[in-house]
Amino acid sequence: MSLPREWLVPTWPAPAGVRAFVTTRAGGVSEGEHAAMNLGASSGDRPENVEANRAIVRAQLPSDPHYLAQVHGTDVVDLDLPRGPQRPRADAAVTATPGRVAVVLTADCLPVLFTNRTGSRVAAAHAGWRGLAAGVLESTVAAMEGDPADVLAWMGPAIGPTAFEVGPEVKEAFERVDPEASRAFAPHVPGKFMADLYTLARRRLARAGVREVHGAGFCTYRERERFFSYRRVKESGRMGAFIWVA
Repeated sequence: MSLPREWLVPTWPAPAGVRAFVTTRAGGVSEGEHAAMNLGASSGDRPENVEANRAIVRAQLPSDPHYLAQVHGTDVVDLDLPRGPQRPRADAAVTATPGRVAVVLTADCLPVLFTNRTGSRVAAAHAGWRGLAAGVLESTVAAMEGDPADVLAWMGPAIGPTAFEVGPEVKEAFERVDPEASRAFAPHVPGKFMADLYTLARRRLARAGVREVHGAGFCTYRERERFFSYRRVKESGRMGAFIWVA
Protein backbone atom coordinates (compact mmCIF):
# COMPACT_ATOMS: atom_id res chain seq x y z
CA MET A 1 0.00 0.00 0.00
CA SER A 2 1.05 3.58 -0.63
CA LEU A 3 -1.37 5.45 1.58
CA PRO A 4 -1.66 9.22 1.90
CA ARG A 5 0.65 10.13 4.76
CA GLU A 6 -2.21 11.79 6.66
CA TRP A 7 -4.16 8.54 6.96
CA LEU A 8 -3.69 6.38 10.06
CA VAL A 9 -2.11 2.94 10.14
CA PRO A 10 -2.72 1.21 13.49
CA THR A 11 0.29 0.84 15.73
CA TRP A 12 -0.30 -2.56 17.30
CA PRO A 13 1.40 -5.98 17.28
CA ALA A 14 -0.96 -7.45 14.69
CA PRO A 15 0.27 -10.48 12.72
CA ALA A 16 2.09 -9.66 9.49
CA GLY A 17 -0.80 -10.77 7.31
CA VAL A 18 -3.29 -8.30 8.79
CA ARG A 19 -3.73 -5.00 6.95
CA ALA A 20 -5.62 -1.97 8.27
CA PHE A 21 -5.91 1.78 7.93
CA VAL A 22 -8.21 4.66 8.85
CA THR A 23 -8.90 7.56 6.53
CA THR A 24 -8.84 11.17 7.72
CA ARG A 25 -10.15 14.34 6.07
CA ALA A 26 -7.21 14.31 3.66
CA GLY A 27 -6.99 12.94 0.14
CA GLY A 28 -10.45 13.33 -1.35
CA VAL A 29 -12.49 15.59 -3.63
CA SER A 30 -15.36 16.76 -1.40
CA GLU A 31 -15.74 20.44 -0.48
CA GLY A 32 -16.82 22.61 2.42
CA GLU A 33 -17.54 20.80 5.68
CA HIS A 34 -17.23 17.50 3.80
CA ALA A 35 -13.70 18.29 2.63
CA ALA A 36 -12.08 16.30 1.49
CA MET A 37 -12.23 12.50 2.01
CA ASN A 38 -15.86 12.05 2.99
CA LEU A 39 -16.97 8.42 2.66
CA GLY A 40 -20.48 8.85 4.07
CA ALA A 41 -23.27 8.59 1.51
CA SER A 42 -25.98 10.03 3.79
CA SER A 43 -24.21 13.06 5.25
CA GLY A 44 -25.37 15.69 2.76
CA ASP A 45 -22.41 15.49 0.39
CA ARG A 46 -22.79 15.31 -3.40
CA PRO A 47 -23.16 11.62 -4.38
CA GLU A 48 -20.58 11.93 -7.15
CA ASN A 49 -18.02 13.20 -4.62
CA VAL A 50 -18.66 10.28 -2.29
CA GLU A 51 -18.37 7.87 -5.20
CA ALA A 52 -15.07 9.45 -6.24
CA ASN A 53 -13.72 9.31 -2.68
CA ARG A 54 -14.70 5.68 -2.30
CA ALA A 55 -12.93 4.92 -5.58
CA ILE A 56 -9.75 6.55 -4.23
CA VAL A 57 -9.93 4.32 -1.15
CA ARG A 58 -10.82 1.25 -3.23
CA ALA A 59 -7.50 1.61 -5.04
CA GLN A 60 -5.76 0.85 -1.72
CA LEU A 61 -7.79 -2.31 -1.07
CA PRO A 62 -7.72 -5.88 -2.39
CA SER A 63 -11.49 -5.91 -3.04
CA ASP A 64 -14.63 -3.81 -2.66
CA PRO A 65 -15.17 -3.01 1.03
CA HIS A 66 -18.41 -4.14 2.63
CA TYR A 67 -20.10 -0.94 3.83
CA LEU A 68 -22.79 -1.42 6.48
CA ALA A 69 -26.08 0.29 7.26
CA GLN A 70 -25.01 1.32 10.77
CA VAL A 71 -27.80 1.72 13.32
CA HIS A 72 -26.01 2.12 16.69
CA GLY A 73 -26.87 -1.45 17.61
CA THR A 74 -24.99 -4.63 18.49
CA ASP A 75 -25.42 -6.85 15.44
CA VAL A 76 -22.29 -8.26 13.81
CA VAL A 77 -22.40 -9.46 10.21
CA ASP A 78 -20.21 -12.38 9.14
CA LEU A 79 -18.98 -11.31 5.72
CA ASP A 80 -18.12 -14.91 4.85
CA LEU A 81 -21.75 -16.07 4.93
CA PRO A 82 -24.21 -15.71 2.03
CA ARG A 83 -26.52 -12.69 2.18
CA GLY A 84 -28.76 -10.59 -0.05
CA PRO A 85 -27.89 -7.51 -2.11
CA GLN A 86 -28.91 -5.03 0.57
CA ARG A 87 -26.32 -3.50 2.89
CA PRO A 88 -26.50 -5.37 6.22
CA ARG A 89 -28.04 -3.42 9.10
CA ALA A 90 -25.23 -3.96 11.57
CA ASP A 91 -22.53 -2.10 13.47
CA ALA A 92 -19.69 -4.57 13.13
CA ALA A 93 -18.35 -7.02 10.57
CA VAL A 94 -16.07 -10.03 10.83
CA THR A 95 -14.24 -12.06 8.19
CA ALA A 96 -11.68 -14.83 7.85
CA THR A 97 -11.49 -14.75 4.04
CA PRO A 98 -8.22 -13.33 2.68
CA GLY A 99 -8.79 -10.14 0.72
CA ARG A 100 -12.30 -9.54 2.07
CA VAL A 101 -12.52 -6.05 3.61
CA ALA A 102 -14.48 -5.08 6.71
CA VAL A 103 -15.18 -1.38 7.26
CA VAL A 104 -17.06 0.95 9.59
CA LEU A 105 -17.67 4.67 9.12
CA THR A 106 -17.40 7.17 11.97
CA ALA A 107 -17.34 10.88 12.84
CA ASP A 108 -17.06 10.97 16.68
CA CYS A 109 -18.14 7.41 17.38
CA LEU A 110 -15.33 4.98 18.18
CA PRO A 111 -14.02 2.61 15.50
CA VAL A 112 -12.44 -0.53 16.96
CA LEU A 113 -10.44 -2.98 14.87
CA PHE A 114 -9.81 -6.58 15.92
CA THR A 115 -7.56 -9.47 14.99
CA ASN A 116 -6.71 -12.77 16.57
CA ARG A 117 -3.06 -13.56 17.29
CA THR A 118 -2.75 -15.85 14.28
CA GLY A 119 -4.14 -13.24 11.91
CA SER A 120 -6.74 -15.65 10.57
CA ARG A 121 -9.79 -13.58 11.53
CA VAL A 122 -10.40 -9.83 11.73
CA ALA A 123 -13.28 -7.49 12.54
CA ALA A 124 -14.29 -3.84 12.59
CA ALA A 125 -16.84 -2.35 15.01
CA HIS A 126 -18.64 0.99 15.19
CA ALA A 127 -19.12 1.98 18.84
CA GLY A 128 -21.14 5.08 19.56
CA TRP A 129 -22.23 5.40 23.16
CA ARG A 130 -25.51 3.58 22.53
CA GLY A 131 -23.91 0.61 20.84
CA LEU A 132 -21.07 0.58 23.33
CA ALA A 133 -23.48 0.53 26.27
CA ALA A 134 -25.60 -2.16 24.62
CA GLY A 135 -22.64 -4.46 24.02
CA VAL A 136 -21.43 -4.09 20.42
CA LEU A 137 -17.82 -4.75 21.43
CA GLU A 138 -18.74 -7.86 23.39
CA SER A 139 -20.75 -9.09 20.37
CA THR A 140 -17.76 -8.51 18.11
CA VAL A 141 -15.37 -10.33 20.43
CA ALA A 142 -17.78 -13.29 20.48
CA ALA A 143 -17.90 -13.24 16.67
CA MET A 144 -14.13 -13.64 16.57
CA GLU A 145 -14.87 -17.26 17.57
CA GLY A 146 -11.94 -17.99 19.81
CA ASP A 147 -10.46 -17.34 23.21
CA PRO A 148 -10.94 -13.60 23.92
CA ALA A 149 -7.46 -13.59 25.43
CA ASP A 150 -6.14 -14.27 21.91
CA VAL A 151 -7.86 -11.16 20.51
CA LEU A 152 -6.07 -7.85 19.93
CA ALA A 153 -8.00 -4.59 19.64
CA TRP A 154 -7.08 -1.16 18.33
CA MET A 155 -9.15 1.95 19.05
CA GLY A 156 -9.19 4.62 16.37
CA PRO A 157 -10.17 8.30 16.31
CA ALA A 158 -13.22 9.24 18.37
CA ILE A 159 -14.47 12.24 20.30
CA GLY A 160 -12.18 12.79 23.28
CA PRO A 161 -12.94 13.02 27.00
CA THR A 162 -12.66 16.82 27.09
CA ALA A 163 -15.26 17.28 24.34
CA PHE A 164 -17.95 14.62 24.88
CA GLU A 165 -20.61 16.19 27.09
CA VAL A 166 -23.49 13.84 27.97
CA GLY A 167 -26.50 13.69 30.23
CA PRO A 168 -27.11 11.42 33.22
CA GLU A 169 -28.97 8.88 31.07
CA VAL A 170 -25.71 8.01 29.32
CA LYS A 171 -23.87 7.52 32.59
CA GLU A 172 -26.71 5.38 33.94
CA ALA A 173 -26.75 3.20 30.82
CA PHE A 174 -23.16 2.16 31.46
CA GLU A 175 -23.49 1.86 35.22
CA ARG A 176 -26.37 -0.62 34.84
CA VAL A 177 -23.88 -3.10 33.40
CA ASP A 178 -20.71 -1.94 35.16
CA PRO A 179 -21.12 0.25 38.28
CA GLU A 180 -17.42 1.15 38.15
CA ALA A 181 -17.98 2.76 34.75
CA SER A 182 -18.76 5.92 36.74
CA ARG A 183 -15.00 6.52 36.72
CA ALA A 184 -15.24 7.37 33.02
CA PHE A 185 -17.57 10.32 33.69
CA ALA A 186 -16.34 13.66 35.04
CA PRO A 187 -18.90 16.15 36.44
CA HIS A 188 -19.17 19.19 34.21
CA VAL A 189 -21.99 21.73 34.40
CA PRO A 190 -25.08 20.86 36.51
CA GLY A 191 -26.76 17.78 35.08
CA LYS A 192 -23.98 17.10 32.57
CA PHE A 193 -20.86 14.94 32.50
CA MET A 194 -17.80 14.64 30.28
CA ALA A 195 -17.58 11.04 29.06
CA ASP A 196 -14.43 9.15 28.14
CA LEU A 197 -15.34 6.73 25.32
CA TYR A 198 -11.87 5.23 25.31
CA THR A 199 -12.01 4.32 29.00
CA LEU A 200 -15.52 2.94 28.61
CA ALA A 201 -14.42 0.81 25.66
CA ARG A 202 -11.38 -0.49 27.53
CA ARG A 203 -13.61 -1.54 30.42
CA ARG A 204 -16.07 -3.34 28.15
CA LEU A 205 -13.27 -5.09 26.27
CA ALA A 206 -11.66 -6.17 29.53
CA ARG A 207 -14.99 -7.55 30.76
CA ALA A 208 -15.22 -9.49 27.48
CA GLY A 209 -11.82 -11.05 28.14
CA VAL A 210 -9.65 -8.98 25.78
CA ARG A 211 -6.33 -8.37 27.48
CA GLU A 212 -4.48 -6.37 24.84
CA VAL A 213 -5.93 -3.05 23.64
CA HIS A 214 -4.02 -0.44 21.67
CA GLY A 215 -4.68 2.95 20.10
CA ALA A 216 -6.79 5.79 21.59
CA GLY A 217 -5.62 9.31 22.37
CA PHE A 218 -7.37 11.06 19.48
CA CYS A 219 -10.14 13.68 19.56
CA THR A 220 -12.25 14.09 16.44
CA TYR A 221 -13.93 17.19 17.88
CA ARG A 222 -10.77 19.10 18.81
CA GLU A 223 -8.65 18.04 15.83
CA ARG A 224 -10.71 20.01 13.31
CA GLU A 225 -8.29 19.89 10.39
CA ARG A 226 -7.62 16.19 10.75
CA PHE A 227 -10.95 14.54 11.50
CA PHE A 228 -14.68 14.86 10.81
CA SER A 229 -16.92 15.45 13.84
CA TYR A 230 -20.70 15.15 13.82
CA ARG A 231 -20.94 16.96 17.14
CA ARG A 232 -18.94 19.87 15.75
CA VAL A 233 -20.84 20.02 12.43
CA LYS A 234 -24.12 18.12 11.93
CA GLU A 235 -23.58 17.70 8.18
CA SER A 236 -20.12 16.30 8.72
CA GLY A 237 -18.32 13.78 6.57
CA ARG A 238 -17.42 10.27 7.62
CA MET A 239 -14.06 8.51 7.97
CA GLY A 240 -13.52 4.84 7.25
CA ALA A 241 -11.73 2.21 9.34
CA PHE A 242 -10.74 -0.73 7.09
CA ILE A 243 -9.26 -4.13 7.95
CA TRP A 244 -8.61 -7.37 6.09
CA VAL A 245 -6.49 -10.51 6.03
CA ALA A 246 -3.93 -10.29 3.23
